[in-house]
Parts: sequence; structure tokens; C-alpha cells
Amino acid sequence: MVKKKDDIPDWVLDEIKNAKFEKPESLTRTGYILEVYDSDKKIDAQLYEQVEDGRHIITMDLPKNIKPEECQRGIVYEFTFNQLKAPLSKKTVEFLKKEKEIEISAIYQFDLQKMEALDVASDDAGIDSEE
Repeated sequence: MVKKKDDIPDWVLDEIKNAKFEKPESLTRTGYILEVYDSDKKIDAQLYEQVEDGRHIITMDLPKNIKPEECQRGIVYEFTFNQLKAPLSKKTVEFLKKEKEIEISAIYQFDLQKMEALDVASDDAGIDSEE
């Protein structure tokens, strides 16, 4: 069997799949929901403040007490979530950078703990539209 050039070696996939997460860090950030994944019980959130690796958009797993249908897009929330980090080996980091042009040094997982809608007035409040 001939391997395709784009294949990632099994040893890299195994390390990513079996990543060992460190102790979770509790974070609070404000932002809004971009997408809700009902079947996976996950949300994509755009955060105003970045997380450790510089991202502003993250996918969070929903806890059992928050149902996907309760998550509304277009509302500003304060999200409290656990950030879990699993550092990758130097060998894997170098392979991904050199062979795949992917700069990543750790795998992250985000578990939502709670979210609270914030009372934020919209920018056009009180302005009459000209129709």
C-alpha cells in the first residue's frame, strides 16, 4: 500500500488522540454564540478576550444542565469554562511545523460550566429607521 503525501504518520495521530490533559484552568470570558451543534452538545463561541493560545473562537462542550436549544445566537454571554491543555512532544510539534506547516504546541479542550446572558444595549437602540 502506497501512502499519500498528505497522510499524517500514525505516531503523530496516536499522540494527538491519546493526549494527556493537565489540570483544568477555570476561565471567564464574554462573547457570543456562533453555532450550536445539537447532536454533539457543543457550541462555537466568539470571545472578546482571547484564550491562552491566542484564539478568539473556540468550541465548547455543553454540560448536562444546559440544553442546546437554550443557547441563543446574537446574545452576549459571560461564559465560565474549563480550559484543558495537553502539550505535544517536541518531535510532533516539529513534524507538524516542518511537514504540514501547522504551528501547534498543545491540544486544547474547553468545557462550558455556565453561561449568563448579559444585558447589553444594542448599538442602534433608540434610533428610528428611515423607511
